[in-house]
Amino acid sequence: MEELDVNVSSSEGFGVAEKIALLTFISAVILMAILGNLLVMVAVCRDRQLRKIKTNYFIVSLAFADLLVSVLVMPFGAIELVQDNWIYGEMFCLVRTSLDVLLTTASILHLCCISLDRYYAICCQPLVYRNKMTPLRIAVMLGGCWVIPTFISFLPIMQGWNSIGIIDLIQQRQFNKASNSTYCIFMVNKPYAITCSVVAFYIPFLLMVLAYYRIYITAREHARQIRVLQRAGAPAEGRQHHPDQHSTHRMKTETKAAKTLCIIMGCFCLCWAPFFITNIVDPFINYTVPGKLWTAFLWLGYINSGLNPFLYAFLNKSFRRAFLIILCCGDERYRRPSILGQTVPCSTTTINGSTHVLRYTVLHNGHHQEHEKLPIHNDPESQESCF
Repeated sequence: MEELDVNVSSSEGFGVAEKIALLTFISAVILMAILGNLLVMVAVCRDRQLRKIKTNYFIVSLAFADLLVSVLVMPFGAIELVQDNWIYGEMFCLVRTSLDVLLTTASILHLCCISLDRYYAICCQPLVYRNKMTPLRIAVMLGGCWVIPTFISFLPIMQGWNSIGIIDLIQQRQFNKASNSTYCIFMVNKPYAITCSVVAFYIPFLLMVLAYYRIYITAREHARQIRVLQRAGAPAEGRQHHPDQHSTHRMKTETKAAKTLCIIMGCFCLCWAPFFITNIVDPFINYTVPGKLWTAFLWLGYINSGLNPFLYAFLNKSFRRAFLIILCCGDERYRRPSILGQTVPCSTTTINGSTHVLRYTVLHNGHHQEHEKLPIHNDPESQESCF
């Protein structure tokens, strides 16, 4: 999302040391975003089990959007920031700005779709999840993540709707006579600032908060029921091992789920809230927000594109295993123990009419290799872990 004034005037310009530090930091952000998102996409393409999970379609599309941000948007912003000059012409400035708004908005909408998918998978009955998240509906949601942003990016920006009423101010800031520098200015009027911010951030943010709150409550309810079973000493249906062992693993799983939700929402808010709050406030205070502050908030949002692979993929055990296989050139140690292992269902619990089971894969040497909470139903392709 391009800031209202991407430039830093000569009076606010960066020194040599500051430019070196900025270039190092920005290069690290771009490299992290490119490698992380590429790794996510390659992992899903190569791993058949990952392709079976519906949520991963959103994660791959999210990775593609973030990859385009790191390739098509960040480098040009970095060049202008370091050189303190825009050398690519006015038309490419509009194209780059439109791509910025399009791709960052698409990234945020993907995060919203992932939260809704997880809500239906975890908080609803399995039949409800299958009815809600059909292949057609997933395709429609993915299409919406890419089509909706065009209505607040290329369409209004190319038509100049964002600059109505502030054209004179934009022209003043496009050229600096003192340094003879030209800038790629993107400033927005009040109607566009409100509309763009609501569609690109505030509505998705509200949906994510509601979805993750319900998931958090469900995770806490699971942990509470396990504690009740522990105190009562009542064996759960299908339990084949010591109750305390399975209960302890179950509570650890639920605790990890709740902590993961806090990390996801915390990083998302930290990265994008400062920018979109300022995006709405600035037009109402006569565009007096300093250029360096805009730059800091913008790149804080860009960092989210590099964090997403870690938050939505690296925290998932199946993805981590796929990454290790790719990075270690197919080392057999990291492949799934489908032949050596056996699946042993253990304690079950019912939340909101949906029965969940904590599944353990036990290796031939008796150690627990993995555990995950799954909704019980007959379709193996729609069985998904929480995180």
